[in-house]
Amino acid sequence: MSEAEKFGGELFAALRERRTVAPLIERQPSLTIDHAYAISLDFLSRRRADGERVVGKKIGVTSKAVQDMLGVRQPDFGFLTDRMLVEGDIDVAATGLIQPRTEAEVAFFLRKGLKGPGVTAEQVIDATEWIAPCFEIVDSRIENWNISIIDTVADNASCGVYLIGEARADPREFDLPDLHITVTKNGEPLSEGYGRAVQGDPAQAVAWLANTLGAYGVSLDAGDVILSGSLVPLEDAVVGDRFEMMLHGIGGCTANFI
Repeated sequence: MSEAEKFGGELFAALRERRTVAPLIERQPSLTIDHAYAISLDFLSRRRADGERVVGKKIGVTSKAVQDMLGVRQPDFGFLTDRMLVEGDIDVAATGLIQPRTEAEVAFFLRKGLKGPGVTAEQVIDATEWIAPCFEIVDSRIENWNISIIDTVADNASCGVYLIGEARADPREFDLPDLHITVTKNGEPLSEGYGRAVQGDPAQAVAWLANTLGAYGVSLDAGDVILSGSLVPLEDAVVGDRFEMMLHGIGGCTANFI
């Protein structure tokens, strides 16, 4: 059994059984980023064999605020499946969440595909049909969020589920680095951020994703939803919490945990 099969199977079982596992890098220090992406692809193949369908991709650990929280110093990527999209309240048990945290982001919906290398932010804008306010609910199958870049990459970039607000906007009508997000938790101000928090520009973050995925033979496809990274620090969430975000000038999104 290969490392990818061993750890991919372990993470898949943890996902389905709502439990955590010990950090992979502590048990096998020789793991590299390439090993981690191979594990991630094996993990994904098991989810697809179980009936899930890939509908997009996500960028993780893009902003300094998130990197500081997690102690991880480079971005990563993961895959979005149809079962990860939540419409309405988030039933924590039903969606299989273990130790969720919220992130406020800008979602991109692609009308044209992109494949690196060489993708630019301008090409991302040209390929985008709309952007929208989004909550990504990150979740780690690694115990106590004790992650390295190897662990989060292997664990599908610590993705749990995501919600997209109803508002849709043309990205050509906005200065994306200046997009302003504010977040409340249970009615109280929590955090705020700007588009420039993710690699200087959310479109640049998506270009990074296209180019990084291209090195692994993976493309961003027409019809994909792309989550461009959190503009604010992660916040723990438990049943009973209600998070509301406003992407100013565009619209809002609500994450209500039940």
